[in-house]
Amino acid sequence: MAIDQDRLMEFLNKFVGDVGAAMAAGNVLVGDRLGLYRALAGKPMPPETLAEQTGTHPRYVEEWLRGQAAGGYVEYDAASGTYWLTEEQAFALTDPDGAVFAPGAFQLVVGALHGLDRITEAFRTGGGVGWHEHHPEVFTGCERFFRPGYAANLVGNWIPALDGVQDKLRSGARVADVGCGHGASTVLMAQAYPNSTFVGSDYHADSVRQAETRVADAGLGDRVRFETASAQTFGGGPYDLVTSFDCLHDMGDPISAARRVRESLAPDGTWMVVEPAAGDSPAANLNPVGRAYYSFSTFLCVPNALSQAGGYSLGAQAGEAPIRRLATEAGFTRFRKVAENPFNMVYEVRP
Repeated sequence: MAIDQDRLMEFLNKFVGDVGAAMAAGNVLVGDRLGLYRALAGKPMPPETLAEQTGTHPRYVEEWLRGQAAGGYVEYDAASGTYWLTEEQAFALTDPDGAVFAPGAFQLVVGALHGLDRITEAFRTGGGVGWHEHHPEVFTGCERFFRPGYAANLVGNWIPALDGVQDKLRSGARVADVGCGHGASTVLMAQAYPNSTFVGSDYHADSVRQAETRVADAGLGDRVRFETASAQTFGGGPYDLVTSFDCLHDMGDPISAARRVRESLAPDGTWMVVEPAAGDSPAANLNPVGRAYYSFSTFLCVPNALSQAGGYSLGAQAGEAPIRRLATEAGFTRFRKVAENPFNMVYEVRP
């Protein structure tokens, strides 16, 4: 068999880059947990100084810094032997409340990879692996990955894009946050709209307990409550607004969930659906964001859907067309995309 050496080298370069990126996940979490990135923010220093300031061993720190510099996560000056973070690197690596927080994504990666054996077996059997069956790092990493995007966009951009919803929330509305996870989205909305009340729901009991802790810590317990319930069985209503953040595509029976949302809405209510950014065909998603989402979806989203009754497994790159079809089949008559960024698309769905 004739091998094209140029094409082989091109592939090997990709392979080496991916190996480095895979190991970078753990190294990024080390830097996050030990405060190494925070100490380096705008402050050039040699490894020994960084180790002293963070209570770590200089030889470990030295090797870590070299790898970080090779990957472009840390800057290095050979003449002085110092390392530091640029403002842009510090923005993405040190602030969990910023618009982008890279360590959260890597934490989700590390957590998901704990399921390697289960996912491999699921490939053979066609069975599912439920969200609740994954390593706890998946749940924590998921919140740390998605919350910055919600904090940057939810109140400032997404809700104002919905027809009349912001005025209702300011006056006092009833809101259900379906598939709320640790409650990041619920808390953000409750903090922004003090006249409204909120009910978050998730089928994962441990996540609900964590959400209740977050609400108590934020002093919002008089207006926010949580329940352990699936998207097909959550209670209450009529609601002025129902939200679902990055979860509809994970469901085995999203059509029943959509029907339950419709039943729970007030006649002039709105369902805000936030989903991963994606085109309607695989070819439209063959890019870095699509690669990340397809990879996460293989370990998390599709296995969760296949673990549930319903017959769906949309995956994280479903695109707009399947979501529109679900809404129409559930009895909604109005559907429009109201916002989009590199990671999410936001839909307004109304009766």
